[in-house]
Amino acid sequence: MELAYIPSPSQGVLHLGPIPLRGYAFCIIIGVFVAVWLGNKRWIARGGRPGTVADIAVWAVPFGLVGGRLYHVITDYELYFSEGRDWVDAFKIWEGGLGIWGAIALGAVGAWIGCRRRGIPLPAWADALAPGIVFAQAIGRWGNWFNQELYGKATDLPWALKITSATDGRVPGTYHPTFLYESLWCVGVGFLVIWADRRFKLGHGRAFALYVAAYCVGRFWIEYLRVDDAHHILGLRLNNWTAIVVFVLAVVYLVLSARMRPGREEVVEPLAEGEGEGDAADAVDLEKGESAEPAAETEATDSGADGDSGAGTGTDAEKPAESPESPVSSESEKVPADEAESAKKG
Repeated sequence: MELAYIPSPSQGVLHLGPIPLRGYAFCIIIGVFVAVWLGNKRWIARGGRPGTVADIAVWAVPFGLVGGRLYHVITDYELYFSEGRDWVDAFKIWEGGLGIWGAIALGAVGAWIGCRRRGIPLPAWADALAPGIVFAQAIGRWGNWFNQELYGKATDLPWALKITSATDGRVPGTYHPTFLYESLWCVGVGFLVIWADRRFKLGHGRAFALYVAAYCVGRFWIEYLRVDDAHHILGLRLNNWTAIVVFVLAVVYLVLSARMRPGREEVVEPLAEGEGEGDAADAVDLEKGESAEPAAETEATDSGADGDSGAGTGTDAEKPAESPESPVSSESEKVPADEAESAKKG
C-alpha cells in the first residue's frame, strides 16, 4: 500500500501560445545562472574583475551543452540511430539527455579558449566556478523529474518517485528518485568544496579536482540504482566505469598539484592587477597636479612681482635718483661750517 510518494508532474512542458516552456530547459538555465553568479562572487574575492566569469562562460556554456549532448548520443546511440528511430531527435536537446562527463570535458575546452583570450589561468577560474557548477547540477537534475526519466529501482519507501508515463518503455509505479539523490549529493559536494577551499586555501585547480572526485563517489552508487538501459562492461554500467576513471584522475591531480604547486595563486587576473596599479598611478598624478597648481600660481605671482619691480626700475631710471640724506654726508657738511665760524671768531 502506497502511503506516501513523490508525485511526478503530469507534463513537462507548458505552452504559452505557440511558445513551449519546458521544465527541463528552465532547470538548465537556472543552473547556469546560479553557477555564473556564485562563480563571479568567488572570482572577485580572489582578486579578479567583475564580469570575467560571465565573459568566459559565454565560451564554456555552449561548448558544455554540445559536449553533454555528444556524450549522451554516443553512449546511447541506439535511441537515435537504431531501426525505427529518427536521427533528427539527436538534436532535440530540450527533450532531455545531457551527459555530465561530456559537458565538463568540452566545457573545459571552451573555458580554456575564453581564459586564453583574457590572459588568465584556467585552473584558477575553475576553482572559483567549482561550487557553482555542482550547484547547477543539483538544479539541473530536477529536469529529469519533469521528464519522468532516469529513476532507480522499484521501491515502496515514503520518498519513492511515482512514475505515471508509459511512453518509451516506462512502467508506471514507484521507484527510487535517483534524480533527488543526486541533487542532494551535489548540494553536499558544493558546500564541501566551499568549506575545504576556505580551510585549506585550495589553488591551482585543486578545488575543482575535489569537486570532481567527490561527485564521482556519489555518482557511482547512484548509478548503481538506476534501471534505465545502459551499456555494461564487466557487469558495471558504463557511467560507473567513467566515474571510477575520473575519480582516480582527480585524486592523482590533487596529490601531484599539492606537491608541485602548494598554496594558492597570488594573482588570478593580471589585467585587474595592472588596472589597480594604473588607478594608483592616476591618483598620484592627480595629487601631483593638484599640488602643482598652487606652485604655478605662486610662480605666476612672483613673476608678476618681478615684472612690476622691473617696470618700476625702468621708470626710476628715467627720473634722477633722489637718494635720502645720509648721516655721513650731513656730518661732513657740518664740519667745514664749524671750522669757518671758528676762524671768524679767532
